[in-house]
Amino acid sequence: MRQAKHTDFSGQNIFAGLDVHRKSWKVTIYTEAFEHKTFTQPPEPKKLVSYLERVFPNANYHAVYEAGFSGFWTYDKLTQMGVNCTVVHPGDVPTTDKERRRKTDARDSRKLAKQLRSGALEPIHVPTIKERDNRGLIRQRKTVSRDAARAKVRIKHFLHFHGIDIPLRYCNTYWSANFLKWIRQRKLDNDTGQSTLLSLLRQYEYQRNEITLVNREIRRLSRLPEYAEDVHNLCSVPGIARLSAMTWLTELGSIQRFKSFDKLCSYVGLVPLQHSSGETEYTGGLEHRGNKILRTLLIENAWVAVRSDPELMSAYHQYIGHMKGQMAIIRIARKLLARIRFVLVNKCELEK
Repeated sequence: MRQAKHTDFSGQNIFAGLDVHRKSWKVTIYTEAFEHKTFTQPPEPKKLVSYLERVFPNANYHAVYEAGFSGFWTYDKLTQMGVNCTVVHPGDVPTTDKERRRKTDARDSRKLAKQLRSGALEPIHVPTIKERDNRGLIRQRKTVSRDAARAKVRIKHFLHFHGIDIPLRYCNTYWSANFLKWIRQRKLDNDTGQSTLLSLLRQYEYQRNEITLVNREIRRLSRLPEYAEDVHNLCSVPGIARLSAMTWLTELGSIQRFKSFDKLCSYVGLVPLQHSSGETEYTGGLEHRGNKILRTLLIENAWVAVRSDPELMSAYHQYIGHMKGQMAIIRIARKLLARIRFVLVNKCELEK
């Protein structure tokens, strides 16, 4: 009888590049010395780990995939099963012109596995499940607010379409109970038109009630010990209120993970475009990379701050003397971001 051979890959590293999709994954596996195999599998981490354990028992498993629509659940599952998982920004994966022109799932997974093995990939920060859920609540508030704004636009368009002018006393962004009562009292020629108007009103009122409920939950969250002190300190910064403070805290996570102010600026997206070649040097607007939610919020906070803080107001007036207002507010935003970082790092209020 032939004795069975027991393979053992103890101490060896196995690298798996995953090109993830909703219905399937394209997987390429590299050992330390050669490319092993490229194959397609269902989007199930357990199947990948089972294959690795069967073919490369006792090895050290490493996997990588690009951040995108699939979020971080794949990272969670693989990490729980003992795989050293890395998530990378798609724009940070070294790519040749040939790979861009001949893009396939197999090439993408092979490229990821090869770069992981060479150590050329820089991982992004993966928030904890709790941090993601808290962040999701704040983002849901923004989504509901946007839906409510769209519902208001639809109602205004409907009234205009039927030749109904809105009284001047109601022409503002806040819709009072009296204004909603006035809309309900409009009588249209046909019952179907009246039904349409009432349907639009019900949609808006649902969104407005949902905003109230989400705001209540955000207020509860902001009072928890993990957020309360930082929220209080951030609210001492001009231009920032409770909702803005919670957005900053949930989007940033721990401020300690940003080793310098420049790192924080890069994450927020407050870095100018630069192109230099020979004697030609160009500096343009802001890079497209970065957290779009925080960048938009920072600009909004800056516009509020310049109206309430004398120091920032003075700086803004100096800037607009030799540049456009939109460029000047970016300078103010950078100053405001420095203040935000200061109160979070030092755990203190900003002195007035």
